[in-house]
Amino acid sequence: MSRTAHETPVVPEPRMAAGPSVVQAELPVTTPVMGRPAVAAADLARGGHLVYDPGLADTAICRSAITYIDGDAGILLYRGYPAQQVAEKCTFLQTAHLLATGELPTGAQEEQWTGEIAASRLPRSPAWGPLFDAMPAGTHPMAMLAAATSVMTALAGDNASSARQAGFDLLATMPVLAAHAFARFEDRPRRAYDPSAGYVENFLHMCFGDSPVATDPAMVRALETLLVLHADHEQNCSTATLRLVSSSNAGFFSSVSAALSALWGPLHGGANQAVIEMLQAIRDDGGDLGKYIARAKDRNDPFRLMGFGHRVYRTFDARARVIREVAREVCGKAAHDPLLDMALELEEIARRDEFFLERKLYPNVDFYSGLIYRAMGFPVEMFTALFAVGRVPGWIAHWTEAVTAPERRIGRPAQLYTGPETRDLQF
Repeated sequence: MSRTAHETPVVPEPRMAAGPSVVQAELPVTTPVMGRPAVAAADLARGGHLVYDPGLADTAICRSAITYIDGDAGILLYRGYPAQQVAEKCTFLQTAHLLATGELPTGAQEEQWTGEIAASRLPRSPAWGPLFDAMPAGTHPMAMLAAATSVMTALAGDNASSARQAGFDLLATMPVLAAHAFARFEDRPRRAYDPSAGYVENFLHMCFGDSPVATDPAMVRALETLLVLHADHEQNCSTATLRLVSSSNAGFFSSVSAALSALWGPLHGGANQAVIEMLQAIRDDGGDLGKYIARAKDRNDPFRLMGFGHRVYRTFDARARVIREVAREVCGKAAHDPLLDMALELEEIARRDEFFLERKLYPNVDFYSGLIYRAMGFPVEMFTALFAVGRVPGWIAHWTEAVTAPERRIGRPAQLYTGPETRDLQF
């Protein structure tokens, strides 16, 4: 392979082939139920070649029957059902049953499903109080959740070996952990877990007591809708992380802890926090939206409008259509907030501006979810933790699917090496 020798004084240039070459090979093609066909990369590798795909955007890492996305058409399916229909007609726990088992529960199945979640002993563990009290003041809630889910491996005991029971334990415990993280971060009193209450009602009560946020049916339904729409999203960064960690035979809770850390990033679950921080920065600078719209259009300006566009969707995010209406209802109930006013004005500008329409930069789910969480009274640091509560069903489903896959192998991506060639050590 011919190579270039050019190097800069600071960062070596990647040394690659001088130009592209053509490889011809016959490769088997697998056609999924929906979506693009795939060629077998392993067969290409046997011919001495790798597939170079930064970010794995065009690499199928597994076979999955859980979620399907068509980004060009704005379609998101949960086990074949449009996610917006599921959000409008199903509860969060019904959605969890759908993702985990493949079907919506019958009446008897739902009663058993919710009963097994309520019977989990982990939410009542005496370990949680001391664990969260030991966290330094100001610790980010996501750091607390990642630590707490690792501890669940020790607390679950023999149950940790049962995928089914581990799923029930996580569904039951994640709202408790998020509420404890909220109380520690805000220096609020912790409130008791009540499994007899509704899933979302119980969580909001643990966070806000008997305040209107916890008792208003519109607020409860708004949060439930968000949890349903966050329940799964195919092979996103955190779910792929969970699958990769599980491939080493790491336990369920360890895999979830790793997924939580991946979700924390501002390019993933932390994007809704970044939306509110962006709005606050614009307001602190005088609130001139036109100025920041112009900056967003300037290719030489590093500023970007957070909450617009999506890595997958090239049209209006299927989830955002539902959440948009929920956001408007919740924001209408909340006390006047200039950031919410600014966000809605920004949304209207972007939805009419040809620059954004031509580039398919539509407001996404992160734009609206941040507004809802803020209207409820959650600080921005809690936004990703709330996302995590919703993503639990997807993580349960993907972990179960991954560890039972017949073609299971430990994750070990290849690389294109760009460092020095072999050389002798000389003094």
